[in-house]
Amino acid sequence: MTTRTYWLEHAWLGTHVEPGVVVEAADGRISAVRTDSPAPPPGAEVLRGLTLPGLANAHSHAFHRALRGTVQVGSGTFWTWREVMYSVADRLTPETYHALARAVYAEMALAGITCVGEFHYVHHAPGGTPYADPNAMGEALISAAAEAGIRITLLDTCYLSSGFGAPPGAEQLRFSDGGAEAWAERCAVLKERDHARIGAAIHSVRAVPAEQLGTVARWAEERRAPLHVHLSEQTAENDACLAAHGRTPTRLLADHGVLGPRTTGVHNTHLTDEDIALLGDAGAGTCMCPTTERDLADGIGPAVALQRAGSPLSLGSDSHAVIDLLEEARAMELNERLRTRTRGHWTAAALLRAATADGHAALGWAEAGTIEPGALADLTTVALDSVRTAGPLPRLGAETAVFAASAADVRHTVVGGRHVVRDGAHTLVPDVPQALAAAVEALRG
Repeated sequence: MTTRTYWLEHAWLGTHVEPGVVVEAADGRISAVRTDSPAPPPGAEVLRGLTLPGLANAHSHAFHRALRGTVQVGSGTFWTWREVMYSVADRLTPETYHALARAVYAEMALAGITCVGEFHYVHHAPGGTPYADPNAMGEALISAAAEAGIRITLLDTCYLSSGFGAPPGAEQLRFSDGGAEAWAERCAVLKERDHARIGAAIHSVRAVPAEQLGTVARWAEERRAPLHVHLSEQTAENDACLAAHGRTPTRLLADHGVLGPRTTGVHNTHLTDEDIALLGDAGAGTCMCPTTERDLADGIGPAVALQRAGSPLSLGSDSHAVIDLLEEARAMELNERLRTRTRGHWTAAALLRAATADGHAALGWAEAGTIEPGALADLTTVALDSVRTAGPLPRLGAETAVFAASAADVRHTVVGGRHVVRDGAHTLVPDVPQALAAAVEALRG
């Protein structure tokens, strides 16, 4: 049995910040938590700063990281951005995707992220020909997460149409399995590992014909797996769905049995009151991605109304315009302040729950996201003495983490009781910036 003892200078325990906390871990799980420990016990690893449960990035497209800094200027819309994204997707191979994802996941670890939900739809070779291993691209992502030291839920995505019955375009052929049954057969071969779980995703209601939505939903239900879907990110999607089916995307999903407590709608930006009620009544979650939603000019989703209706909130960095879950949490509150011109929609504790426990639950890791016995020993320590975080009282650490800190303030990341980031340096990927630069350069057209 592998055992480790950590002394946390300050720890967020879900409702408050506690000074001097000892955490014992055995075989990757927390075996004991002791408070009122003003000094480190002999042999303990010292985590100075504020320690949180590991952060969960509930929505990622790893290859979008190659677009950072190249698509943020100039005019255009989500749809023009999408054409640039397709050009990068077309150049991916299992080898180049592995290298890029390994570097991206290492960047996530440096940002305190211990688990990622990878919304994965680049399945085949350009033109749609399957690789010798039909899951070569997914396996590359699972391997990349292991090498970067973080957990992954591979949300294998069904993507069959360019829009409401239209065949996939040339740039989308490598996304498609031809039909939901073929998608399900391919996904059934994927195996879970200690660091990896398999979930499902419906790319969007425009990309999966209505009569095939149920196939994906049943696949996830039979396995009790997470099921994610891009939902109402753009008003154009809503308009096209109304024209094709006479109902909103949310109603279409509900009518085909997609909504439920293991379902997460990603973005949920342009919803009607009925849509919000449908999601809440089903217990379906909402993954907000504020930095991407503002980068792509998508709009501000009704997160407050969704949570009040019963939809748990999680957070994702999506296109990786930045990778910073603290910024995602802060942005959700600040976006709502801009929209309503009032303050205080969530407490810091509520925003941290979205970034930790509720994010892990959305990815099928219900045993992660808290600092308590039995939980996975995944920890993130934020410095309280940087130029951004120095000054506030330590007991206000949750507020400091959410409203002042950034990913640059993450000092330690522990996954399964193992230091993946120590004193701001990745222990498995020695030069993350160089790895990122090399991987992105390999994809340049």
